[in-house]
Amino acid sequence: MVIQWSNKDSCFVVTLPEWGELCQTYGATYEEALKNAKEVLQLMVDSSMEEGSSLPEADTFKGQLQNA
Repeated sequence: MVIQWSNKDSCFVVTLPEWGELCQTYGATYEEALKNAKEVLQLMVDSSMEEGSSLPEADTFKGQLQNA
């Protein structure tokens, strides 16, 4: 789940990359965007399970964290 502020849309945009680039939601606040994303994610999981599809493999962070 990636949550970013969009100056163009004046809201927080959330993408769920493992589910495809069109799987997005948004919120006026970070908290609202997160809540909406959790709901979308649950719908995607439920839909996949009902269809007997496997869930997408998680994309893991491959970078290196640096101390600030």
